[in-house]
Amino acid sequence: MVQWTRFDDGGVERFGLLLGNEIAVYQGNMFEKPTATGMRRAVASVRLLAPCSPSKIIALWNNFHQLAAKLDVAVPNEPLYLFKATSCVAHPDAIVTRPSSYSEAVAYEGELGIVIGKRCTDASEEEAAAAIFGYTCVNDLTASNIIARDKTFAQWARAKSFDGFGPFGPVISTDLDPAKLHVKTVLNGVERQNYPLSDMIFPPARLVSALSKDMTLEPGDLICCGTSLGVGSIKDPSNIVSVTIDGIGTLSNTFVQ
Repeated sequence: MVQWTRFDDGGVERFGLLLGNEIAVYQGNMFEKPTATGMRRAVASVRLLAPCSPSKIIALWNNFHQLAAKLDVAVPNEPLYLFKATSCVAHPDAIVTRPSSYSEAVAYEGELGIVIGKRCTDASEEEAAAAIFGYTCVNDLTASNIIARDKTFAQWARAKSFDGFGPFGPVISTDLDPAKLHVKTVLNGVERQNYPLSDMIFPPARLVSALSKDMTLEPGDLICCGTSLGVGSIKDPSNIVSVTIDGIGTLSNTFVQ
């Protein structure tokens, strides 16, 4: 397993491999033959950034059997998805503030994120698996009450695209088998989600293959795999939301309202 991270080093954006309390600095392209520089940086001396800059963020709905059963909705025959604006990205440990245009419920959604490593178009499942660079943690924040506010148009993209509503990181981990992992979400010290990724309706290779038949996926693109049981609203004035996946680590952010 290899963990890639991106960071601010005194105003200079760099990327590298996380090695315990240090980062081995690389240069070039993270997704295509990156080159080691020989430099090391202490994690404590830098500011971690979202580990890549996606050209698009695709977010799944109804992608877990357990949640579909609880909501009493049919298991879909094909992936159901929306887009989050890339401007919603928030870095690990960033403070996310409630948007001034919205005063109702905001929900946390701990999720697995797939990061694409090479251009992928009309791919078979085998080709799609080869196009997956690695995996990350996602908190797909959602302004829940906006979605159905207008009875003529479900506003999914708006509900999920406010500034800061797309934290992901802290690293991209390669060589993981998500089917063996769980997503755990903790809100203000209380565990709210702990669900198995083996319950996915569309697991990663099948999902990437299906999406690639709709659109070309580019290196760095982020696919949020959807969430499962335990989603809830963030209610306190200041809240710490942490999403943990073994082998990737913990993504923590503060939500202030």
